[in-house]
Amino acid sequence: MNPISFFTRTRRAGRIDITDILSWVWLIGGTFVVLLPVLWAGLSSLKPAAEITRFPPTLLPRAAVEQTVPGFDKPLSLWKVTVDGQMREMAMVRRIGLKAQMVDPANPGPPVSVDVKGMTPVQKLTVATQNYTDPLTRFNFLTFLKNSVFVTFVATLLTLIVNAMAAFALSKYKFAGDTTVFVIIISTLMIPLAVVMVPAYLVIVGVGLADNLWGVILPTVASPTAVFLLRQYMLTIPDELIEAARVDAASEFCIFWRIILPLTAPALAVLAIFSVLWRWNDFLWPLIVLNSRENFTLQVGLNAFQGEFSVQWHYILAMTFLSLLPVTVVFLFLQKYITTGIAGTGMK
Repeated sequence: MNPISFFTRTRRAGRIDITDILSWVWLIGGTFVVLLPVLWAGLSSLKPAAEITRFPPTLLPRAAVEQTVPGFDKPLSLWKVTVDGQMREMAMVRRIGLKAQMVDPANPGPPVSVDVKGMTPVQKLTVATQNYTDPLTRFNFLTFLKNSVFVTFVATLLTLIVNAMAAFALSKYKFAGDTTVFVIIISTLMIPLAVVMVPAYLVIVGVGLADNLWGVILPTVASPTAVFLLRQYMLTIPDELIEAARVDAASEFCIFWRIILPLTAPALAVLAIFSVLWRWNDFLWPLIVLNSRENFTLQVGLNAFQGEFSVQWHYILAMTFLSLLPVTVVFLFLQKYITTGIAGTGMK
């Protein structure tokens, strides 16, 4: 379909209905609400550190213009001030309370006291690329990124395999207590995470996986949500396919691997997206398990930029915005399966 005709089509051909207007308002407004925080974070990640905390805030990344003034060791910031009824550009030497000491950068003389309420900073558009380059060169960001990619990839792969096998058994095999087992699995969704966190950590310590990336991966592999999603989708697969494969002497694993998994691809894609989001954004469990800085995942490593008395917001925003890219790429590749996978879940 032509994109232009798709976006300009109306409920009635040749007429614009009130529902068309409401739909466009709803879609545009919703898109704006969702993208505004991302846009703000992206633009703020390009601002110098001093501009992030400036009030009132500005949308575009700007920085104060500085100029070298004879007689002063460091460049001074330029401000627009009113002196003797005239608007002039002057350099600020120091600020004391509500008064600032200003000098003329072209002909520096004795400082002039100016009320700060009548001052306006001289700014220019500036892209602070050091917000991205400094963490990559001076800190362990690449190590954090590598650990997060490893945890996300391995945990997602194991999640798909383990939960698909459990869903296959619960959907295509009839045995005593199969419904009870499924109900017990689903009922674990009602257990708060805080209840199982301490026992899970004690198990991890007992098997020697504390401060290890595998200690972050293994406890999160089994998921009742994943079992429910895949089981409900597998129920839509005709049992006649399995019976025909058994007649052709196919093993149970061959049936699962070559018939069930390909047909369950939409649901697996949905689960893969969810799993990537869960593991990539997970903060609390890696924070509890990992102690060594070289084992930190990205979310835990970003916490290192937050000190006791100061927070390096320019680094946090830059690295947070950069960490959105892998999840966005995964979503773009798998988004076409979301509707198919969710719509088919629960249909029989």
